[in-house]
Amino acid sequence: MISVQDALARIVSSFTPLPAETVGLGECLGRVLAEPVVARTTAPPANVSAMDGYAVRADDFVRRPPVRLYIIGEVAAGKTLKGAVHPGEAVRIFTGAPMPSGTNAVVAQEAVRTDDDGHIIVSEPVPASRNVRPAGIDFKTGDICLPAGKTVTVRDVGLMAAMNVPWVRVRRRPRVAILATGNEVVLPGEHLGPNQITSSNTLSLMALVTACGGVPLNLGVAQDTAESLIAGAAAAEGADLLVTSGGASVGDYDIVHKVLSNRGHAVHSWKVAMRPGRPLLFGKTGNVPLLGLPGNPVSSMISALVFLRAALRALLGQSTAAEVLPPTAKLGHALPAGDSRQLYLRATLGHDAAGDLTATPFVQQDSAMLTTLAASDCLIVRPPNAAAAAPGDRVEILLLEGGIYNL
Repeated sequence: MISVQDALARIVSSFTPLPAETVGLGECLGRVLAEPVVARTTAPPANVSAMDGYAVRADDFVRRPPVRLYIIGEVAAGKTLKGAVHPGEAVRIFTGAPMPSGTNAVVAQEAVRTDDDGHIIVSEPVPASRNVRPAGIDFKTGDICLPAGKTVTVRDVGLMAAMNVPWVRVRRRPRVAILATGNEVVLPGEHLGPNQITSSNTLSLMALVTACGGVPLNLGVAQDTAESLIAGAAAAEGADLLVTSGGASVGDYDIVHKVLSNRGHAVHSWKVAMRPGRPLLFGKTGNVPLLGLPGNPVSSMISALVFLRAALRALLGQSTAAEVLPPTAKLGHALPAGDSRQLYLRATLGHDAAGDLTATPFVQQDSAMLTTLAASDCLIVRPPNAAAAAPGDRVEILLLEGGIYNL
């Protein structure tokens, strides 16, 4: 058997980032940036008022308040005041308006009194810079505000619009062909014959590919014959990756490796030290990289979360460190010592009395149970030969969140 880390390293090192393409700002949500995004303007472009009030000179408040100032005009956002403000003068100003020449502070409108001859009376000291947003406090022209490799969120779109960026360079979406295998497998909605089962793998893998920023291609189901499997693999021509589910083990009907290898394809069969999972295929069929996952639904999805997600991140030019070094949480209840395989335990997240993050594994971890996988917030990652763990012990977790729908 090979370790999860070894399998991950071999898979990730086999991929290089896909080419970049240019898209408009309205089409970039969920795409992965191929280049850093640089501000094309400064925000704010000048010193501006942070609230409605009166622009004043802080030097006028050196003497003890109250201070009486004459209002010489007003300025709103998008306008400017001609001329300069002199000692003893003030300007009515509104949020976002540029500070008039000679002023360096803003008095909130509720902090002043007005009299009938065009003056305001301020009864408190006003230091320089009060209620003023300096030019460039958000970003300046030339600043790198978003790094390459970042998945664009709703918030990022707003930031780039403010940066005066009309288009961005993003990675092309990986095209991932998905082929289920097995005589017993039919797609959802099809007639179930005797001893047949509905394939959940195809649609869940398609959803994972989409969530990770790729484009899934459904190749249907290949029967347990060489002809059907070869035809299915050939249909993946032009894809960036072919993912199969089922037929990855060494049983009499697990023929994916046997058939493809006999036809000259460079496909390797691995036994990965992990549970759920273990059988894994990796290599090439023609010019298309192939990743072969187990057929068991939970094993297939957990293997995909570990290996397929990492492959997609590599194709998109994203760091895969998060896949290898997950965060940690406190264990919700005790776990026995582990065996020689790395365990991925379905778990829910919560908080203890101290507010610390906790991960509580489900009691039932049967690899046929999709309900617990759907109800999970994370996977607890237990390394090979892990010692018994008590409640409160720190454990590594793999978060089941993220993807292109982050806001």
